[in-house]
Amino acid sequence: MAVIQSIDQLTENRFVNLYHVKGENSKGHHSNYFVASRAKQIDELKIRTQKVTADGVAIYALYGEKRDRVVLIRQWRYPIGTWVYEFPAGLCEPGENFREAAVRELHEETGLTLTPIEADAMYEAPRFTTVGMTDEAVATVYGYASGELSDRFEEQSEEIEAVLADREEVRRILKEERVALLCAYQLAHFLHDEDPFAFLK
Repeated sequence: MAVIQSIDQLTENRFVNLYHVKGENSKGHHSNYFVASRAKQIDELKIRTQKVTADGVAIYALYGEKRDRVVLIRQWRYPIGTWVYEFPAGLCEPGENFREAAVRELHEETGLTLTPIEADAMYEAPRFTTVGMTDEAVATVYGYASGELSDRFEEQSEEIEAVLADREEVRRILKEERVALLCAYQLAHFLHDEDPFAFLK
């Protein structure tokens, strides 16, 4: 098992910071590792706390009377310099649990109202996103969306198009577009399962 020898904080930003971690693994190899984190200081890093708490939330929501459309966003992302399809998502605010964050974020990004459904904790539990680069963990909330699409509640910093995709459009998106990994996995369920939420039961 590797031993962490030191951690230095390299940035002080609001949403993400970079940390330099020095360590030695069981083979005697010394590493200089750079970790991006939502933590604002070293003591909040999951390296230190050893707690898997939700930094953010992703929302897998079905829409329509037949629940035959899925709520997606098409978002312009700086790291890739272009658009990518994702589930609506966002960071949890201080004191906010991830289900509350899901309701708020879906409304902000799409104008829709989310009614979360009960799911076993193992399906909602915070999971690591890109664990080779970051300690960020994201919970998933499942539910049904209602209302009309609107961009009135988007933040100025966001460039988002909300999409209500049926199975034909989902198939096209998976074939032709850039898609975030979590979203792509769940869209496979949506595409092939008569009840996309059957696995939650």
